[in-house]
Amino acid sequence: MRIRKMIIGFVLVLTALSMDLTASPPGAAAPATPGGQPDRATAPDRSTPRAAAEVTTFRGWAFDTCLTQSTDTMRRWRDSKYRAVGVYYGGRGRACKRQPHLNHAWMRAVKEMGWRVLPVYVGSQPPCVIAKNKKHVRIGKHPWEQGKKEGSDAVRAAKAIGVRQHSPLYLDMEAYTYRKKGCAATTLSFVRSWDREVRRLGYVPGFYSSADSGVRHMEAARRAGVRDLPSVMWFARWHTKPDLYREPALASDAWRPARRIHQYAGNKKEKHGGRTLVIDRNLMHAPVARVG
Repeated sequence: MRIRKMIIGFVLVLTALSMDLTASPPGAAAPATPGGQPDRATAPDRSTPRAAAEVTTFRGWAFDTCLTQSTDTMRRWRDSKYRAVGVYYGGRGRACKRQPHLNHAWMRAVKEMGWRVLPVYVGSQPPCVIAKNKKHVRIGKHPWEQGKKEGSDAVRAAKAIGVRQHSPLYLDMEAYTYRKKGCAATTLSFVRSWDREVRRLGYVPGFYSSADSGVRHMEAARRAGVRDLPSVMWFARWHTKPDLYREPALASDAWRPARRIHQYAGNKKEKHGGRTLVIDRNLMHAPVARVG
């Protein structure tokens, strides 16, 4: 009996290792990873699926901030617990459009320092987006065509800064009233088309939104069997402890393994290496950019 259990366990491990992170989210996956318990932040994750598309994943702490920081600041922030950073590299909806530090040379430099990068694309926003400063970039009357066009743009912009294929590109959708049927349908069409185009071009589509709007919307679509959904879920739920697998908006077996990021705090001042930044804090177990 003991040998039989060992054989079954071995088969389950092989099954987990063969999963494709570039595909739409599965309904079930490997055994749970304890929430809020990251691996050593200094080491890349070696236990997650890599076979299908050479996707590189990382498990640990990440921060994101609107303006990409200088290489000197990034070097100083090696004093922190963070080892991954979100960068807003493209999209007509991003707040910090001018990013003087962000280029191919910067990506290579921070890679050499040991940083992992989460590329964030802030494209068109839902028609019912809540933030006033995003209403001028709402999705138009042809969401599928627009999603495809912006998916292509997301890949083009990623390549321009040295982000290689099999890297994640995270689509940022700010909070919206997803229970409005017309808005939900338009937004889902845009997201699915964006995802499909990003996948077609060899990248991994991720999705960022508030847990109680965009994330609940994607989870409802997943439960309904909708195709072309994001492969990775980056959910914002502030004022809580960092935890990847106890998010109430997501089923416990959805978007795992190595498919989740929890943004658990925002607009926080931190000082490391003599430099103070206003950041959002994240716990992650998810794909990161492959920099060439």
